[in-house]
Amino acid sequence: MPNSKLLSLSDSIDRFVPGGSSIAMGLSLESLIPFAAAHEIIRQGKQNLTLIGPISDMLFDQVIGAGCVSQIRAAWVGNVITGSCYNFRRGIETGRLLIEDHSNLTIAMALKAGAMGVSFMPVRTALGSDLYQTNTGLKMITCPFTGDRLTAVAAIVPDVAIVHVQRSDEFGNAHAWGNLGVTRDACLASRRVILTAEEIVSPDVISRDPNRVITPGFRVSAVVHFPWGGHPSPVPGCYNRDHQAFIDYRNESKSPELFSDWKNRWINSIHGSAEYRELLGPERMEGLVIQNHDYAETVDYGY
Repeated sequence: MPNSKLLSLSDSIDRFVPGGSSIAMGLSLESLIPFAAAHEIIRQGKQNLTLIGPISDMLFDQVIGAGCVSQIRAAWVGNVITGSCYNFRRGIETGRLLIEDHSNLTIAMALKAGAMGVSFMPVRTALGSDLYQTNTGLKMITCPFTGDRLTAVAAIVPDVAIVHVQRSDEFGNAHAWGNLGVTRDACLASRRVILTAEEIVSPDVISRDPNRVITPGFRVSAVVHFPWGGHPSPVPGCYNRDHQAFIDYRNESKSPELFSDWKNRWINSIHGSAEYRELLGPERMEGLVIQNHDYAETVDYGY
């Protein structure tokens, strides 16, 4: 029997996300975003981080605003409800942030190459675009078989992938469902994986649906039980997107001073899932929790 990988959120970030790390987050695009883990990174004051992801929503902006980030390798950074994000904008305008521009497809292919253990992936995308001007990981090549022009997308191998899931066992075998984006490839490409989970279940629950396992448990470094750890992003089957939170954040991050006040309330004063849920309040949570469940069709793994 493998050893349990259950740790507190603070211990997981402290042990497996040192300063200077490259971190893949926001891998399921607009859902299952690991906000709780990012907030712990901010509380611990990690420095010189590189953030990697396709669409991070406002998670990247929060880590940038806290002064933790030196580089972004992403397709898009912003607030999917209100548009651009202010901390990100300030970082670009002051030259404090280094940017490696990607499309959603090139970031996906870069992580695919990392997952496969190869140095690059050949694709047709990005030819003729200006991504080549800001991304040295894109090179034009000629296919040795057809003579076609292709883009070689250099592999990305993050130090750690942080993923929020609906359920996991204590050994790192986890189920996630909904739009998974580039989650599976990012987990395989990364040197370490941290899972935050809405629910901790027995291994029997996981093994009854093996096709839904997000990544092999032996590749996971830590499992954290953190209900509502994806809020305010939606977590399919658990709770919906908190639209008001995104609007409030837009209004409360327009200046460094406003962002500092927001951070003190929503990050610095919180030290666990229970405190976070208490701040949200039962009425707000009740309005977000899934009311009409729509369960998947059962399958038969008999032999």
